[in-house]
Parts: sequence; structure tokens; C-alpha cells
Amino acid sequence: MMLVAARNLNTAYAFFERNWNLTRRYFGWEVVWFVYSVVNALTILFIAAATERITGQTVDTRFFVLYLLIGTTMWSYLSAVFDVVAETIAWERWEGTIEYTLMAPVPRFLHLLGTCCYAVTYAVARAVLIFAVVAMMFQVDLHIANPLTALVVIAVGSVSVIGLAMVAAVLPLLFTERGAQMTFVIHSSLLLISGVYAPVDVLPTWLQVLSPLSPMTYVLHAVRAGLLEGAPPGAVVGDLAILAVMGVALVPAGLLVFRAAERYARRTGRLKRSG
Repeated sequence: MMLVAARNLNTAYAFFERNWNLTRRYFGWEVVWFVYSVVNALTILFIAAATERITGQTVDTRFFVLYLLIGTTMWSYLSAVFDVVAETIAWERWEGTIEYTLMAPVPRFLHLLGTCCYAVTYAVARAVLIFAVVAMMFQVDLHIANPLTALVVIAVGSVSVIGLAMVAAVLPLLFTERGAQMTFVIHSSLLLISGVYAPVDVLPTWLQVLSPLSPMTYVLHAVRAGLLEGAPPGAVVGDLAILAVMGVALVPAGLLVFRAAERYARRTGRLKRSG
């Protein structure tokens, strides 16, 4: 039993290491996108810092800046987790290895486990760096923050985001020419409906209906409660419960959908190396 467990962990780690090697290979682009993310975050926060000058009205700019900084950092983390998992098949197709990977005698859950672990590790490192760089430019006041609440919410919420990303990952399998674009549309839609930069209730009614479908909505709401208001974990138990239910539902659903899509792709000859 121990030998089997060790072998399974080694197999999962192989996919973790493979993703790390891909990141190293395209490290130049990682730097480009990191710089872009930092500049984008700074641009948004400078708008917040200039609110009084723009509107001519008294505004608590420090709170506004922190509100947007939390949204920017959390979106950096959550979107990175979503992208790494959702682009699993897209990367295999871009690298020309999709046939070798999906035809290899490797349990799919180990493949996805290694990918998900790398997604979380990569996203944490990236978000922390972005927060550190941006925070140096502003006076960030976190004296009333409750980091424990934020950590608990992020841990629970990450599972549900991973489950959603697994479902999105099948699109490049089903639609060889347009699947990656469809995944990006989902990614962009989550940015709009999840309350990253503004409360959900300012959205049009038809978009507010979609907002509860995104696990990121609950993560952002609960993390802000913990960091801006000092709320303890018990105060955001409603958001945590919803995220837990989403995680329990979406991860198994994602695995089932992925396996079904993989069987369909094999049967219909969609495991080709290029679009």
C-alpha cells in the first residue's frame, strides 16, 4: 500500500515538475505578464488614489486603495489557478504532446492532481510578489485585518475554482480550433461578474443573476470581510459553506466531465497535435 501511494505521488509530482519546466522554458513571457499585471494593478490603484481630485469630493482613499488592492491580488491568484488548470489540454496541444500524454497509461486524476498542485503553488508565488511590489507604492494599513479568515477562505475557495477550471479544461478537447478561445471567454466573464473591482450589486440585474455562479464572488466577499473589517472565520461561515459545497460538487463533476470528454476525443480522433 505504501509503495503504491509513493508511486502515485511520484507520478503526480512528474506533472508538477513538467509544468515547472514549461514555466522555466517560457520564463521571458512570465516576466512580461508579471510586469503587465503589476502595471495594471498600479494603474487601477492610482485611479483610486486620485479619486478626490477627479470627483472633487472627500473620499477615504486609503480604504479605497486597499479595497482595490485586495481585489487585484485575489484576482491575480484565482485567475492564475484557473488558467493553469483550464489550459491543461491547450498547453498539451500547443506543445504537440497531447497524444502522448492522454494515451499514456497514467490515471487522469494523478495528472490533474499534479497540475492543480502546481497551479496553487505558482499562483501563490505570483500573487505574493504582485502584492509586495504594489504595496510598496502605497501606504497599506492592515492593522485590523484578520489574516486567518483570508487564509481559510482562500484554501476552501481554491478547491471550487479548481473544480470549475477542470470543467473549462475540456473545451479544447471538444473544440480543437476554438476551445482555447472559449476558455478565455469564461476567464474574462469571471472577472466581470465576481466583484473583483466593484461590489456585485452595481452590476446590471442580468449580470447579478450570474454572479452567484462564480466561486470567486464568495472568495472576494469573504476575504475583504476578513482584511477590511477584521471579521473572524465564523463571520463568513455562509460564504465558506457555499464554497465547500461548490468544491464538493465541482471537483468530482470536473473529473467526470474530463474523463467523458477524453473518451469522446479518442473515439472521434480529436487527439491530434495541432488545431
